Amino acid sequence: MKPQRHIIPVFVPHLGCPNECVFCNQRRISGSTDQASAETVIKAIAKAKTILPSEAKAELAFYGGSFTAIHRDRQEELLRAAFPYYADGFLSGIRISTRPDAINTETLAVLRQYGVKTIELGAQSMNPEVLKRSKRGHSTEDIVNSSKLIKSLGFQLILQMMTGLPGDTAHRARMTAEALADLEPDGVRIYPTVIIKETALQKMWETGMYDEHGVEEAAELCTELFFIFNRRGIPVIRMGLNPTEALTGGDAIAGAYHPAFGELVYTKVFLSKARELLSSQKHGKDIVLGVHQSRVSAMAGHKRSNINILISEFNLSSLKIRQTETEPDNIQLITKKPE
Repeated sequence: MKPQRHIIPVFVPHLGCPNECVFCNQRRISGSTDQASAETVIKAIAKAKTILPSEAKAELAFYGGSFTAIHRDRQEELLRAAFPYYADGFLSGIRISTRPDAINTETLAVLRQYGVKTIELGAQSMNPEVLKRSKRGHSTEDIVNSSKLIKSLGFQLILQMMTGLPGDTAHRARMTAEALADLEPDGVRIYPTVIIKETALQKMWETGMYDEHGVEEAAELCTELFFIFNRRGIPVIRMGLNPTEALTGGDAIAGAYHPAFGELVYTKVFLSKARELLSSQKHGKDIVLGVHQSRVSAMAGHKRSNINILISEFNLSSLKIRQTETEPDNIQLITKKPE
């Protein structure tokens, strides 16, 4: 079994952002108000070394701002603090998140020098009107050009998209997913829009200029988007904001926030996968479905809802779920042997 990969997060809220998008308040989203320093990096790594098993694959991740838009001296200060831990093998690599218009060949050369392996690009939408109304400050061409440059120089590329932004529709979100898939990223994150306190989006919502993107609506749409990427062999590595004490405590005032949003979507995903599997293969009345250990709950559904639906739809006597050594997004029909 492969060693589990562990992310050591260091938050750089709003560092490098040339403007503030209507939906963004990184200090509330990340739950962090302190600006990162070399000392922050060293402390985060030192803490991880005391917790993680010796065989763990650790990766340092700079989240929450536009890393490559930070002043070059500050970038190198943070990277230099981490580099010795990469050089001695404790860190398998470093990842950063940034804007599509803050990428160039010179910047990427510096990142490579310090052990950066993965770049997460906040694309958010491939629709020009959505980008404009969300005050993103970059173009779809920036997304395409920076993605191609990142991949051409051998970095892992993760693309982030959002649903429910001002001017967005389900159709536009699907078109964004298809366009991002065409860029062949190594993974994607999907974030439905959440209305956060002290953002321009809050004011737009309160004055009737924006209609919120509800949890159920977002979960249905994200299920569709998951399959767009899944069919293209692109892993969806996260859906929904990471729950923090601040968000759960009231900073998320409306929109598609749920502390287990990803689980809601995967419950729908695995119901769909199970329906397709049972419709396409012969089976008896008593069946067993095999899934990865991380997907057992999603396959079962809330209060066994998926199990009950499938038993009813396929006229089954029983349906059991078994943990198997399969990929997280796979599902298997296991033939039940005679007693």
